[in-house]
Amino acid sequence: MKTQCSFFKRGLLATVISAALLPAAQAATEWHDALSDSKASASFRLRYEGANQDNAVKDASALTLRTLLSFESGEYNGFSFKADLEDVTIVMGQGDYTVGPAGYNLGEYSVIADPETTELNQGYVQFKNDGLTVKAGRQIIALDGHRFVGHVGWRQDWQTYDAVSVNYKASDKLNAFYAYLNKRNRIFGEAADIDSKDHLLNVSYKDDFGKLTAYAYLLEVDNNTDNSLDTYGVSYSGAYKTDSVKWLYNAEFATQSSEAAATDYSATYAMLEAGAVVSGVTAKLGYELLGSDDGMYGFATPLATLHKFNGWSDQWLGTPAQGLQDVYVSAATKFAGGKWLFVYHDFSADEASSTVDDLGSEINIQYTTKIAEKFSFGAKYANYSAGDIKVDTDKLWVWIATKF
Repeated sequence: MKTQCSFFKRGLLATVISAALLPAAQAATEWHDALSDSKASASFRLRYEGANQDNAVKDASALTLRTLLSFESGEYNGFSFKADLEDVTIVMGQGDYTVGPAGYNLGEYSVIADPETTELNQGYVQFKNDGLTVKAGRQIIALDGHRFVGHVGWRQDWQTYDAVSVNYKASDKLNAFYAYLNKRNRIFGEAADIDSKDHLLNVSYKDDFGKLTAYAYLLEVDNNTDNSLDTYGVSYSGAYKTDSVKWLYNAEFATQSSEAAATDYSATYAMLEAGAVVSGVTAKLGYELLGSDDGMYGFATPLATLHKFNGWSDQWLGTPAQGLQDVYVSAATKFAGGKWLFVYHDFSADEASSTVDDLGSEINIQYTTKIAEKFSFGAKYANYSAGDIKVDTDKLWVWIATKF
């Protein structure tokens, strides 16, 4: 009897221990699976950029290498994390250029905004469940085709944000996004980053003909002064295909109020674009207005990927007080083993004065292709002809990139 009782007790103890250890073993297995699903990657972009301006500063030239090392974990109960380390280095001593916000070669050369830097590009914890995605930490945020919020991926040091973001995909048609930003990690290195108290809200709905988006971007620099830059807008973009033509259309309108100290300004934004895809050629005609408040203030988009808009020579990274009207035409096609893009811009002031009306014109040309399926190669050129302000400018880029 004692032997049977002892056997029973040992069996009961083993059962209790097994029951206690089983959840731990399952958790360990899930953690193991999450780590097994993790991904590491690396990307490299070597780029030459040259800038020639008709002014007193020296012509600029830069040869820089961008290296990005990334790690992304698998999911554990919906949680995961990602970390990117970014490094930008001048190659072969080709660093004859100016980066004002970084304090590099101040006033000596034309500007090429690629300072040497090593920093955390992204580092966040993520939770996903059904249509909900929550991120906390340093992250990339890109909205509205980058017109108001983007990562400035053209530059070697990308723009990221220290933020908490929530994205909810209610259905295949309806999506809502909100983020609170407390730091803007800009393209000029850590010394030029900006503390902020920004709120971003973006809601979109898709139908059979396109996407309707409404947004509110409420920006505030955290510098112990009263300031705000509030933008409210709506856009609609889409495409419609017939037998031989794919028609493209895009329209947007926004209002903006800017307050700082004793100043209070307001301005409007408008964009209309129409295009068509025919026989492998995509052609577009567009008009974009960054309005002015009586020639005293120009509509601002400080979080945008600005290089993408209003010409690649980067004349209008800050909208002039007279505002900016941009009438542009573009054509894109495949030829000679790669993709070609041609763009022409005609610029004018929104609120003309006796001295400022014609803001010049610009020609942009780009060619990109793949090399041995492992490398991408690109070259592009911008030629800006000055009007009543600015100076004639030529810029050239040649780059090669790969990733693992």
